[in-house]
Amino acid sequence: MPQKDPSTEQKIEAVIFASEESVSSQEIMQVLDEKLSAPEIEACVERLNESYASTGRCFRIAGVGGGFRFLTLSSLEPTLKKMLAPKIQRKLSQSALEVLAVIAYQQPVTRGEIQQVRGVSPDYFVNKLLERGLIDVRGRADTPGKPLLYGTTKEFLDFFNLQSLKDLPKLREIKELVQDKEIQDYLSSSEETTFNEET
Repeated sequence: MPQKDPSTEQKIEAVIFASEESVSSQEIMQVLDEKLSAPEIEACVERLNESYASTGRCFRIAGVGGGFRFLTLSSLEPTLKKMLAPKIQRKLSQSALEVLAVIAYQQPVTRGEIQQVRGVSPDYFVNKLLERGLIDVRGRADTPGKPLLYGTTKEFLDFFNLQSLKDLPKLREIKELVQDKEIQDYLSSSEETTFNEET
């Protein structure tokens, strides 16, 4: 019996599933090479999510960083936290996260401004964050010396599962997170001066 050609929904599902980062409607259109509009792709994603929900799947396709990505349900976070924490720790040390946080909340920002906030030179971590693609150069400041300005990238949004910078936690939410004992224990176990590279 001949195998049935995959449907458009299956193709969209496959493209999102195979991508290691969020994939935009435009990228999906290019891969499928079909006459599809962004609303039609969104409608397909909705139908796929309805199917996942009706069959009790533990994942959904979510909007992340201006595109689509498979994510597990938030209700499963406690189950996955212990497994994912070491992975995040391997990627970014606490000091790197601090530098990244300053950039995320104050962008565009110079190295000098980051140093004013943290009290120590951010050069090492800025360079590593640039290598990782989590930040990029946004131009030069209109101040003496014309220092470079830094901001976050699409990869940053994808890394932290954010749709846009508007989804960054508010300061009140951050304070609540810092008071969480599990997070305090995790941060205290992070290396203070090493940016660990993934193998």
